[in-house]
Amino acid sequence: MIVSTLNNPWFVKLGETACDRAVELGYEATLFDSQNDTAKESAHFDNIIAADYSAILFNPTDADGSIANVKRAKDAGIPVFCIDREINSTDAATAQLLSDNYSGCVELGKHFVEEVGEQGKYVELLGLVGDNNTWNRSKGFHSVVDRYEGLKMVAQQSADFDRNKALEVMESILQSQDNIDAVFCGNDAMAMGAYQALLAAGKADQVKVFGYDGSEDVVNSISEGMIVATVMQYPKLMARTSAEYAHEYLANSKRDFEQKIPVNVDLVTRDNVSDFTGYGKRE
Repeated sequence: MIVSTLNNPWFVKLGETACDRAVELGYEATLFDSQNDTAKESAHFDNIIAADYSAILFNPTDADGSIANVKRAKDAGIPVFCIDREINSTDAATAQLLSDNYSGCVELGKHFVEEVGEQGKYVELLGLVGDNNTWNRSKGFHSVVDRYEGLKMVAQQSADFDRNKALEVMESILQSQDNIDAVFCGNDAMAMGAYQALLAAGKADQVKVFGYDGSEDVVNSISEGMIVATVMQYPKLMARTSAEYAHEYLANSKRDFEQKIPVNVDLVTRDNVSDFTGYGKRE
C-alpha cells in the first residue's frame, strides 16, 4: 500500500485499513509513505517492483506525475488499484476507486449558501495543485456559489491538504483580509488548520469553516459547534474494497474491473452529525 502522505489521519486510516484487510485475506502487507513527494513515490515503485510484490494498492501523489510509475508496475506484471486519488490515464491502473468529489462539493456549496447567505466574503484553501481531487472539489463548490454575485472570494491559495500549512496560509490571509465571513477548505486537515488560525486571531466565532473528508477531528468539531460542515468520504470502505479487488485479481483471476469506480459521499452538518463518526457512519 503506497499512500500519498501519513501526515494526515485520514490517509493513515486509508493505508492501515487497506493493509489490515489484505492481511485478513492471507497476504503480507507493507505500508509506504510518499510524503507528497513524487520522487519518493517513484523510489517506492522501484523497490516494490524489485522485491516482486504481487499487487499495489495506490493513493497517488500527482494525477499526471504518477502515471509513469503505474505503467512501470503494469509492465512488470503487477496490478495497481488506485484509491481516492486518480491518475489521468484509462489504461495504466487495473481499477480506480474514487469518491464523487464534484457532487459532494455541489451539496457542500448549497449548504454554504444556506449558512453564509447570499452575500459575504470568503476564502478558499485549495489542496495539492497536481491532484484532480483539488479541482473537482473546487469546481463542484463554485458551480453553486458562483451563481450568487454577492458572495465574493477574496483569496484562494493552496495549502497542500496540510494542516500546518493551512494554519500558516490562513494567518497570512488574515493580515490582509480581516473582514471575512467563511472559509471553504478542500479537506478537513486544512479546515482544522484554518480554524486554529481563526481561533488565535479571535475570529473563530465570526467565520464559518467548511471542510471535506469526514475525519474524526472535524466530525467531533461539528458536534461541538466549531466547524460548520464537511463531506464524508469513506476511506475504510475504499481501502477494504481495493484489497478485496486485488485478492479477486490474484486468487480468482478476475480481470474485468471497471476503470473508474465511483464511491458515494455524504454531507455532514450540525443537523445530522449524530449519524456519523470519524471516517464513516455510526453502526
